[in-house]
Amino acid sequence: MTSPALTIGAVARHGRGWLPLIGVFALLDSAVTLALPTVLGRAVDAIASGNRAGNWLILAAALIGLGVAGALVDAFAGTACVAGTTAWLRHRLVERVLTGGPDGTRRFETGDLVSRVSGSASDAAQAGPAMVTAVAAVLPPSGSLVLLALIDPWLATAFFAGLLLVVAVLWVFARRTTEISLSYQETQARIATLLTEALGGIRTIAAAGTVAREERRVLDPLPELHRHGRLTWQVLARSGTQAAIVGPLVLVAVLAIGGLQLVEGRITAGELFAAAQYAVIGAGLGSLTGLLGEIARARAGAQRCAEVLAVEPVAYGSLPLPAGPGRLTFDDVTVTAGGVTLLDRVTLYLPGGAAIAVVGPSGAGKSVLAAAAARLRDPDSGLVLLDGVPLRALSREALRRAVGCAFERPVLVGRTVGEAITTGLITPVRMLAAARATHVHRYASRLPDGYATPLPEAPMSGGEAQRLGLARAWHAERVLVLDDATSSLDTATEMEINRTLTDDNLRRTRLIVTHRAATAARADLVIWLDRGRVRGVGPHTRLWRAAAYREIFG
Repeated sequence: MTSPALTIGAVARHGRGWLPLIGVFALLDSAVTLALPTVLGRAVDAIASGNRAGNWLILAAALIGLGVAGALVDAFAGTACVAGTTAWLRHRLVERVLTGGPDGTRRFETGDLVSRVSGSASDAAQAGPAMVTAVAAVLPPSGSLVLLALIDPWLATAFFAGLLLVVAVLWVFARRTTEISLSYQETQARIATLLTEALGGIRTIAAAGTVAREERRVLDPLPELHRHGRLTWQVLARSGTQAAIVGPLVLVAVLAIGGLQLVEGRITAGELFAAAQYAVIGAGLGSLTGLLGEIARARAGAQRCAEVLAVEPVAYGSLPLPAGPGRLTFDDVTVTAGGVTLLDRVTLYLPGGAAIAVVGPSGAGKSVLAAAAARLRDPDSGLVLLDGVPLRALSREALRRAVGCAFERPVLVGRTVGEAITTGLITPVRMLAAARATHVHRYASRLPDGYATPLPEAPMSGGEAQRLGLARAWHAERVLVLDDATSSLDTATEMEINRTLTDDNLRRTRLIVTHRAATAARADLVIWLDRGRVRGVGPHTRLWRAAAYREIFG
């Protein structure tokens, strides 16, 4: 089931108990800010009339102390709220990336996803505290207007005119900042994507001597990032300058009118002092630019996170697998991507327990067929069935227990070499059996701590990584899907593993994507693909009679 759309409001509401606390102390700060000028004004009047001002000064000190304490609590609550919301949002994003599977997240680059999970989530999490603080920050200027009206209506009129100018500045700032913030985050994501690609191929880059070229490629979007950053600061500087100009104008207008009212005896010196302070508070509405900037970045971050959360998670059924040999059926299967047909109405009936090679030229659809067999990619039309049950109808547990996958470039996960094989799914005894069957045991035995060697500290070639990936898939009970999973092995090891695969004592179905004639020759059956269509199915010896088939192997 798809989650409700993520909005900045939904992110803000996740602040839960912290937001009321932030709101209470923000209101307390506003109350202190509004009360302090009046209290100090009363102290000024008391001093001017020769009366004792001690009580008023004590009250002012108490208000200042209360404001400082409230600010400390507000800062702690804001930090805790942002941290908790960031963790919640990152958890949801990572969960959706993983449950969406390879097909669901295909349109996102790796670096872009990392940028959204790390940066965009953190930006979006600022929404709650920023919105609450922004609302509370409006109260002092509004209260200042009311209190100025109580002192003298003409003071309030002058103040209100200046306030309208400040509000206009803030409105323009908020509109421009949201747009620029989104562009800035998107450009950052492109740089992260390019850097991720470069790090993934760093050995090739070093060997080819193309470091300078790759550096230019990765940093090519920097001018655009600089432009967006400069625009952000320009908008902020322009708005800050405008607010800085309007503020003193408001203060001068209030003081000028207040001075005239003082001369005419309509207000006291203390009330003029209070009016001046309220004018300063009202002009301080321009400080909202910082909060509005945070809200704009939060809105842009929430939008980028929402695009990830909109990915449909892979839906599983609830059916168990009946007893069976691992028979695979492709029933009129079509797979497309970007308007290109990758598999075109493929219909295959593959016997259980057989070793089946999948061959074809580059772009024939071999990896797509393997992905469909393992349900790493769902067909756009048609069905893939295992022992008569559609893969979509199987529960996650039943599917992953029955089907194992190994790839040309396996990504190994886990803290140790042993964990990279077990992935928490099989016992140590079965792990050792898988390691021996895939010829990993010799490699692991030579490591300083054997299978307990930390994975980052285990030196390995591409072939050794492939063997670990194959061992990880070995737990499958019915089907092994191997997508060119032995291409990096040396000839002798590949022959040993291919013999193990083709003579599997467990009699599982083995779907082996390969480019080598020897592997196809040892298979029970060969599927010959060309441009997404099945061109031939049969033993290697029969297909070998066709010149086009022989050309596949060079």
